[in-house]
Amino acid sequence: MNYFKSKITAFVLAATGLLAFKAETAFALRIDLDRPGPNEFVRDLAGMISSANEAEIKKIAEAVLKDKATPILVVTISSMDAHGGGDLRIETFARLLFDQWGIGHKTLGKSEWNTGILLLVSEGDRKARIELGAGWGREKDDLCSEIMSDQIIPNFKGRRFSEGIFAGVRSLDAMARGKSLPSPPKPTWFYPVVLAAIGLAIFTAVSLCRNGSGGWAWVLWAAVFGLIGFILLTMARSGGSSGSSGGSFGGGFSGGGGATGSW
Repeated sequence: MNYFKSKITAFVLAATGLLAFKAETAFALRIDLDRPGPNEFVRDLAGMISSANEAEIKKIAEAVLKDKATPILVVTISSMDAHGGGDLRIETFARLLFDQWGIGHKTLGKSEWNTGILLLVSEGDRKARIELGAGWGREKDDLCSEIMSDQIIPNFKGRRFSEGIFAGVRSLDAMARGKSLPSPPKPTWFYPVVLAAIGLAIFTAVSLCRNGSGGWAWVLWAAVFGLIGFILLTMARSGGSSGSSGGSFGGGFSGGGGATGSW
């Protein structure tokens, strides 16, 4: 009996030691990325953002930091492995980086604040992550998922990386200000379909005038209304909801909220 007790005790001690070792390793891990300057909102290490979009992102980020004390930082990397995080999920990588840099201000005056936002894109891993400061809680996760799936990833799938990042920042700015999200970009087929529908409507109207209610006019009208209904349904499904100038970093930390996407 004592033999089995000693074996169980040894197993528990070994398991506890292993867990402690893993926890210590995780806490000791640092992402190999230097923190940007206080008002450096874009760190485009993968070269994914055009100069024009970068200038616009900086204007947006500077304004929302001043108006809402909410920094938006954009970071692009070639891969997580290149910065010491090859074995990590992008959620873990982003959270470690957020906490390591201290994005956002932990407090504002006497109030808990912590509303920093990180948009991380890893080109080689084909993954993107929106990471939110703990002050957001988890109530914005659905909104972040909408931004990721409607604004960022569709552009990335078309290799429009700069446009996708810019669209994501515009939407994150709207979220920080409590405004409705910008409408997602129209698909490439949208305008040709609308023009075709208009052409069919005109043709049908002429046919009705010439031939009355007989012939194919009513069939074409049914097709037109069916097409219009489809367009409206698609649009409905895809539609979109005291400041600080003290810089982007003030001991903020992640609360685990946000959204992840891949392409």
